[in-house]
Amino acid sequence: MRAMRKFLASANFLAGAAATVFAGGSAHAAQPAPWEINFQPAATDIMRQITWFEQYTLWFVVPITLLVLVLLAYCIWKFRASVNPTPSRTSHNTLIEVIWTVGPVVILLCLAIPSFQLLTSQYTPPEEAKLTIKATGNQWNWDYEYQTGDTLSFNSAILPDSDRAAAGKEDRAVYPRLLAVDNEMVVPVNTMTRVLVTATDVIHAFAMPSFGIKTDAVPGRINEVWFKAEKEGLYYGQCSELCGKDHAFMPIAIRVVSDAQYKAWAAAAKNDLPGANKALMAEVDGTNKVAAAGN
Repeated sequence: MRAMRKFLASANFLAGAAATVFAGGSAHAAQPAPWEINFQPAATDIMRQITWFEQYTLWFVVPITLLVLVLLAYCIWKFRASVNPTPSRTSHNTLIEVIWTVGPVVILLCLAIPSFQLLTSQYTPPEEAKLTIKATGNQWNWDYEYQTGDTLSFNSAILPDSDRAAAGKEDRAVYPRLLAVDNEMVVPVNTMTRVLVTATDVIHAFAMPSFGIKTDAVPGRINEVWFKAEKEGLYYGQCSELCGKDHAFMPIAIRVVSDAQYKAWAAAAKNDLPGANKALMAEVDGTNKVAAAGN
């Protein structure tokens, strides 16, 4: 199992490296891609574990599926009516019954052990959270409240196309249609972040695929998720619980920046959120242009 884990991890690394090369050194922005069949690139350790587990289970799912297909084809051909007019009256076979009892038990154990390990990791943060943010779902936007000494709260809603120019978000590769928002949640990189999730009206769901987190936002109840983003960039998710007619227009955007950039943004956002966002965007875009130029 350890050798298989290393092999899959190496394959995942090569895939990520290839994605980085084809991205041309631009800002890392995890978002859905056309005809995508894999998970979005992992930005947290938990998401890497989820990706590994998905690849690990395929080593069981694919052979079992092929085996069942072969057995069905064999039975259809071998015992077809034209060559087997008198059906067999065999009622049982001890060897076969032992195999189809012991085999699935062994396979389920091989799946259950890493599954429980992953589940334990998801509910056991490795350290205390340094930043706590309350996310409240509304029809159809999110309220974010930073649980810090200084009050900082704002609303985040889908960005209309008519407001893109004023917000400086006309680049649809970075700020895609139906995913771009007016105010992103901003967090520092490599910082344990706790998100308290609730709702004001109906059940929503807070989901960020690249972080490997998803939890329901239930009115009158607070659910908790955590993440520690390891890569700076802009990450997109969506409400993942059918919540009304505009469910498809309720995106989630989290911008991960350096600790210095986060502190400067937080200090400015208390008094001027739009100005703080534009200043942060200018700094991030400028940094990315320098990096893309190879300097």
